[in-house]
Amino acid sequence: MTESELQQARLEKWHLTGKAVRTLEDGRAFLESVGFSLLYPMRPPLLAPTFVGSWVGADDRLPTQQHSFSDPRAREAQDLMVRLLRDRAAFEANMFDENNAFLVSASAFPFFYALVGERNPRHAPKGGSRSEYSQLACDAFEVIRRDGPISKVKLGEKLGGSLSAAALDRGLGELWSRLRITRVDYNPEEGASWDVLYRWAPEAVREGISFSVAEALSALLSKYLECVVAADEQELETFFGNFVPRSRVKDAVKALLSARELSFVHVGGRSLVQVAPPRVPFSQATKDTKPPARSATHRP
Repeated sequence: MTESELQQARLEKWHLTGKAVRTLEDGRAFLESVGFSLLYPMRPPLLAPTFVGSWVGADDRLPTQQHSFSDPRAREAQDLMVRLLRDRAAFEANMFDENNAFLVSASAFPFFYALVGERNPRHAPKGGSRSEYSQLACDAFEVIRRDGPISKVKLGEKLGGSLSAAALDRGLGELWSRLRITRVDYNPEEGASWDVLYRWAPEAVREGISFSVAEALSALLSKYLECVVAADEQELETFFGNFVPRSRVKDAVKALLSARELSFVHVGGRSLVQVAPPRVPFSQATKDTKPPARSATHRP
């Protein structure tokens, strides 16, 4: 494989060759194909497709999150994303920037939950000096659990009128980063609506809890490599290092290579990792390579 062939394969996989994603069915199929997608490009770039790119059907001068409010393409892509979230065809995570959605397909989400979600989601978070949750986050969780789905505006009113928007965003971010809650809708007047994830997607959460971290990481590594076609080990560690320690990523890649689930491919001067091609059964390979039998009437 050459570098240009790799880039072309990614462009086609990510719908950047003119085949734009415009309908709900298109969006569902796109996310199921790639597994993961950012809403907008990141700076510095992250090796992953973007949902706005799939909407546009090209990667030329795509809007970043900072310029999304002035670009109608960004608003239209976001509208389709919200429809996918409502339909539970996609799930959103707060992994990079809360204003730049990180989308996970419905089929990949249980594995993703196993990596970053809570093993006891119904157990309310507790505040304190040793807790990863602030008291505000704990209070917000209780209101969302009791009254959700609830808009950000109404949540702020229930928590206290003097609460600043920035403080509320921080509390919601703490809960969202551990998949305690999720955005389930958006209204321009009241902002995002939130619900506890175990109520919004109970089957996905139950399935995610059943997977070990090792199982989930192996499955997601394979899905990511299908998405990007091939990547070097540093790129894998950079992407998955946002969710789990890099040492775990390195060990998982090594185990999958040993099991021949992954293999190396040379691209230019680089040695990249890819999903191993399907193995042909020995009997079939022998049959395919066996010379044709001579005819009974053949004479040398």
